[in-house]
Amino acid sequence: MAPGAAAALALTLLLVAAARPAAAWDLWALRCGFSADCECGFGPDLRGLECDLAMNLVGQPLVRQQVVKGVREFLENRNPVKPLVMSFHGSTGTGKTYVSSMLIRYLFQGGLQSPYVHHFSPIVHFPHAERIEQYKESLKRWIQGNLTNCGRSAFLFDEMDKMHPGLIDVIMPFLGPSWVVYGTNYRKAIFIFISNAGGEQINEMTLALWRARKDREEISLQDLELAISQAVFENPQSGFWKSGIINEHLIDFVVPFLPLKHHHVKQCVVSELIQQGLEVRPDVVQEVADSIPYFPEEEKMFSSTGCKTVASRISFFF
Repeated sequence: MAPGAAAALALTLLLVAAARPAAAWDLWALRCGFSADCECGFGPDLRGLECDLAMNLVGQPLVRQQVVKGVREFLENRNPVKPLVMSFHGSTGTGKTYVSSMLIRYLFQGGLQSPYVHHFSPIVHFPHAERIEQYKESLKRWIQGNLTNCGRSAFLFDEMDKMHPGLIDVIMPFLGPSWVVYGTNYRKAIFIFISNAGGEQINEMTLALWRARKDREEISLQDLELAISQAVFENPQSGFWKSGIINEHLIDFVVPFLPLKHHHVKQCVVSELIQQGLEVRPDVVQEVADSIPYFPEEEKMFSSTGCKTVASRISFFF
């Protein structure tokens, strides 16, 4: 299928699906839209999430801290005043997609395959800048329709750095504490934004702190949060450029993913070998980790691609 036809099909499916829940005002949909009792396959396992993050997420202490804190506070509030809104930022291969899928897996039965989890990609769903007004309308209808169908829904927006500026602000009414949108019970929803934007600033600050002899495990959220927000807000190529979502402080948790060091990459290699059922040989672990590029050029301190290429590189050593 040609790229233009594929994009048109994706948009058509989005419009059709968005219209369907709004028209299906049966008793079940009404109960799920307004009742606090309809959980729609929502079965949180916070202990399992904490354990999995501690055991399998490499080199991201701030991520573990922020994600667990955000989810715990949200779950403990039986009547939240707004949805949980989190934004993941960092360079490629640092674990953003990995953590978002893990989070959903421990919150919803069926994980990413749950009918109450909705995943958006700007390349697939919103590829053409000239159709931004149409995208805005379809996105608003999709969010509204699915929250009417089930207030306990999750929405993931991938590659926010590739989203057309201005598009994402159409969902602002669903994110704040004071708006009521057509009577829809949207305050138990979860919104997760994933972006490489801010990754350069995170890397620069992490490197500067390392040169100041501050260990990366000592880096605090305060060291990074303002720089990330400014980077995404002021970048014309970012989906959050001049966004009201940033300006109105509608994001509850900005989650920075730090660049990974050589020993973190080695941990990724070990995990991947185990996952592939291969022998964990120290020489292979070392060679795979050494084959990955590191920055800056002089010190070669942090992996340029995180752990993203580990799986594909292992095949060269067997």
